[in-house]
Amino acid sequence: MRAEIYNKKKKKKVVMKMVLAELEQKLQHCDSCPLGTTRKHMVFGKGSLSATIMFIGEGPGADEDAQGIPFVGRAGQLLDKIVAAAELPWDDIYVCNVVKCRPPGNRLPLPNEVEACKPFLREQVRVIHPKIIVCLGALATQVLVSPNARITRDRGQWVTKGSFRIMPTFHPAALLRDESKKRPVWEDMQQVRDEYRRIKGLLPKQTWPPPEEE
Repeated sequence: MRAEIYNKKKKKKVVMKMVLAELEQKLQHCDSCPLGTTRKHMVFGKGSLSATIMFIGEGPGADEDAQGIPFVGRAGQLLDKIVAAAELPWDDIYVCNVVKCRPPGNRLPLPNEVEACKPFLREQVRVIHPKIIVCLGALATQVLVSPNARITRDRGQWVTKGSFRIMPTFHPAALLRDESKKRPVWEDMQQVRDEYRRIKGLLPKQTWPPPEEE
C-alpha cells in the first residue's frame, strides 16, 4: 500500500513538472503584452513543485530580468533572510511574480500587463496548489485577494479563499526603502510560520474561523 501511494505521488509530481515546463516554454515566446518586446528573460518561478508555501511578488527587477530567476536582487536577498529567520524550509516553498517580464524602469505592471499574465499565474497556483500563499506587496494582494485591497490596511490578516490561506504583507523592496516596515513583516511572517507548523502537525490545529467569544 505504501509503495502504491509513493508511486502515485511520484507520478503526480512528474505530471506537475511537465505541465509547468510546458507553460514555461510557452511563455518564452509570449507577446500577450508589450513587456514581451522589452524583456531580456522571461522570469517564470523557482522552488518546490509540491510547495506548502507560495510567495508571489509583483514583477521581475533588473537582476531577475538579467538572470531569468525570481528574487535574486537585493529584495530577493532580503526575502532569503526573512524566510531563514522564520525558520521556513526552502524545499517546501515556491516563488514567482504576478507578471513574468520586467516592466521598464522597475515601474509597477500596468493593468493590461497584469491581465495578460493572470492566466499563467492561475495555472501555477493550480498546479502547485500550496496551502499558504504570501502576497508580497499591494499588487499581488489586489490580484489574489481583492482589487480593493490596501496593503497598509490589509497586511497581517489571513484571508481564506477555497483551500488557500492567504497572507498579505509588504514587499521586501518596500523594507529596503522604509525600515519601519520590517517589524510588521516579521509579525506577519510569524503568523505564516505558525500556520505552516500547524499544517505540518507541529502545532495544535486551530478551528477556523475561531469561535466567537460569548
